[in-house]
Amino acid sequence: MLSYFMCIFNLVAGLSVSDDPALMSPKISTDPGAKYGDATRVFQGIPGIERAKSGRLWATWYGGGEGEGPENYVMLVTSGDDGHTWTDLRLVIDPEGEVRAYDPALWIDPTGTLWLFWAQSYGWWDGRSGVWCITTKNPNSESPTWSQPKRICHGIMMNKPTVLSTGEWLLPAAVWAFPPRRTDAAYERPLDNESGSNVIVSKDQGKNWEFLGQSRVPERSCDEHIIVEKNNGDLWKLVRTEYGIGECYSADRGKTWSEGKSAAHVTHIPHARFFMRRLHSGNLLFVKHDPPDGKARSHLKAFVSQDDGETWAGGLMIDERCGVSYPDGVQAIDETIYLIYDFERTAKKQILMATFTEEDVLTGKPVSKAWRTGVVVNQATGVRTERDR
Repeated sequence: MLSYFMCIFNLVAGLSVSDDPALMSPKISTDPGAKYGDATRVFQGIPGIERAKSGRLWATWYGGGEGEGPENYVMLVTSGDDGHTWTDLRLVIDPEGEVRAYDPALWIDPTGTLWLFWAQSYGWWDGRSGVWCITTKNPNSESPTWSQPKRICHGIMMNKPTVLSTGEWLLPAAVWAFPPRRTDAAYERPLDNESGSNVIVSKDQGKNWEFLGQSRVPERSCDEHIIVEKNNGDLWKLVRTEYGIGECYSADRGKTWSEGKSAAHVTHIPHARFFMRRLHSGNLLFVKHDPPDGKARSHLKAFVSQDDGETWAGGLMIDERCGVSYPDGVQAIDETIYLIYDFERTAKKQILMATFTEEDVLTGKPVSKAWRTGVVVNQATGVRTERDR
């Protein structure tokens, strides 16, 4: 179902779906073949991870082409042995022509359904993009049946939805702050009024979604916002910015937001994704870069807050190398935390996983049997040719 805002935009612009390639439903391939083999990719990164109740792990990321651009496609793999081994690509989403699929995310909702989200844009950024999804009700299967692709809204979603204590599902979808870039002028779709760190809500367990609220934190940079429900019921929105992290609050479940400002109790390097999620204990997990120079995408560390985000303890080093980025995670029923990230998107081209517990984080060093680091989920081996260079 097309979102209300997309329908209004197309009516004003006089467009039909067939006139707008980015609105075309992409083919979902569950038998990708050699065309998408590891040896064909010279760029890949930006991963997400989920875990089914049975213990089956799912991982997604995107790649294709020399970097971020029209040749990008989304990939999905799975593991049935707790991440010790991973399958070849089980699914690929590759829109036709100059439309790219990118920035995927995985989420298992409270009903047990697995969602695979991704963004579609004509060229690198057409000014609008769009959040798409497919779902499966059987994430315990290595080869589940997937729904047909559905476009939810304008924008890009980089982090898992948040389920409120009152039952609503909130999806963080951003329409970036800058105008269209690296795209054909005929397919530019600037949406100035919708530009922001938007919140999309479902009140019927994902059957329908609608726009709820918007904020515009100063100097936001690709947004990649995360929504946390505080213990008092207020919502806390954290946004990627040019200086690190911006924040704002909502006292009405996401409809209106306070004026954005620099975050008071969390810090981060500029222009980089971070990860935050509430743990089963009720504490908050925060994974970020913590490099000595305050700038490099290195020294990926995990912290825990036991007072709802006011202070942070621990500091478990996940990976200190330069070139690690884009953490995403999930906690299993047995309390193990699974964290996925990428390493050197055009050199090593690795998608990596670490596992640990809240105790490891608070102690600041591995003390549990859950500890693993540098687990290779996937490594592309493609080599750029002289023509590519």
